[in-house]
Amino acid sequence: MELLRFSAFWCGAILFGSFQLEEAEAYTIKLPRLCKFCDVQPTACMGKGSCKVECEITAICPSNEDEEERDNLTFDTVCHNRYQKLDGLVVAVILVSLVPLLVMAVLVITSFYCYRVYRQRQASSRRKKGLPMDFSDGRAIMDDEGSDSSSTHANNLNHNTELLPIELDVQVGKGRFAEVYKAKLKQGSSVSEEQGFETVAIKIFQYEEYASWKNEKEIFSDADLRHENVLHFLTAEDRKAQRQCWLITAYHPRGNLQEFLIHHIVSWQDLWTLGFSLAEGVAHLHSDHLPGGRYKVPIAHRDIKSSNILVKDDLTCCLCDFGLALRLDNALSVDELANSGQVGTARYMAPEVLESRINLENIESFKQADVYSMALVLWEIISRCSAIGEVKEYEPPFGNLREHPCVESMKDSVLRDRGRPEVPDSWISHPGIQMVCASIDECWDHDPEARLTAQCVAERFDEMEYLDKLSVRSDSEEKIPEEILMVDEK
Repeated sequence: MELLRFSAFWCGAILFGSFQLEEAEAYTIKLPRLCKFCDVQPTACMGKGSCKVECEITAICPSNEDEEERDNLTFDTVCHNRYQKLDGLVVAVILVSLVPLLVMAVLVITSFYCYRVYRQRQASSRRKKGLPMDFSDGRAIMDDEGSDSSSTHANNLNHNTELLPIELDVQVGKGRFAEVYKAKLKQGSSVSEEQGFETVAIKIFQYEEYASWKNEKEIFSDADLRHENVLHFLTAEDRKAQRQCWLITAYHPRGNLQEFLIHHIVSWQDLWTLGFSLAEGVAHLHSDHLPGGRYKVPIAHRDIKSSNILVKDDLTCCLCDFGLALRLDNALSVDELANSGQVGTARYMAPEVLESRINLENIESFKQADVYSMALVLWEIISRCSAIGEVKEYEPPFGNLREHPCVESMKDSVLRDRGRPEVPDSWISHPGIQMVCASIDECWDHDPEARLTAQCVAERFDEMEYLDKLSVRSDSEEKIPEEILMVDEK
């Protein structure tokens, strides 16, 4: 007897009798009750008695049982009950099927998590070393706010190690450590194409001032520094052939605040804009968290003055010159803070800085010193505001002292005499300026602990509405020379 080959979809077929293979092949068996046929499989049936043929594929037959007798063959079809567990579908089969998938899913999630941790640690390490952030792999790490770090928070641009094609134009500033130039980026440069900058500012340090360049580069390399009231940083370059170090930033044609006040008288609205944006910028530096709540390392500027503040086209301020800035990391020891030294510009130094008695046990002390300096800048802005009445020529705070007073001279004025810049009574006739002067008085208090925070000052500005309607003098009204007023009175 030849082996009989046929198939059924998970149904058992009982064969009785025997038949020749030729007859079976010539005879077409119709089984209307069988659901489907599975792949043809050999059977061990010898053609005698009964045997059972099973398929490996599961299905439900249209009826429970069916019996058909045809020639010498009797087909007894037994189908599954749809309300019972299917034969072969046991726990072992489920485990064998699902466990590999679960293992693969765990491996994928674990690998992704480890990659993110590695990238974050790598980015943190590069920031501490002052190296540019690397976005060359085209990936952007998402922060807690769901923003793209490469476009929203990254302050610097990695253009590999190639120097940017820059054409210096004119010198626009000079400080103790560096010179600032207006410059043009040649067509085809990565900064020009990717960030839309054609005109930039170049701060050039000679190699003798490498430490100052390095510190400012490290501060700017912190992606969390990015803020509309902080100078936009593009990249840093070590130009060894020229023995120079460059910082490349956005260019603001209005220049620094001191130069702006020398040549312009501002309205109350301008004063509000300048003061509010200044306080916002300092508050961002001092803050230990971002708007989304993620932790941020606070920064003390330590050299806030009107010449270290730029005026943007919309008359908002942005802080610059971070050569003396200090990251107030909780990991810093008292000794490390003490080694930072007495720094800043003597005219703008807080009393505790002048006498080298800043509290190193509390990092808030460095912020309080910044707030004192900010108060002096706010005083400068008010002194050139049309809303105060008679506006005199620009003078820096403590204008009675020489151009660059030394620390000892400032000690006499600030510590011994407890002196502060004069606030004439005419200033407080304007309700808005009166509120600003009240904040200034609290910000330059001799006791650091009694001073307002920069955030508090920003909130006070935010709560002020434009007080033009309360002003005795209209901000839009042009000042009439005193001589003409006297003639009119006659």
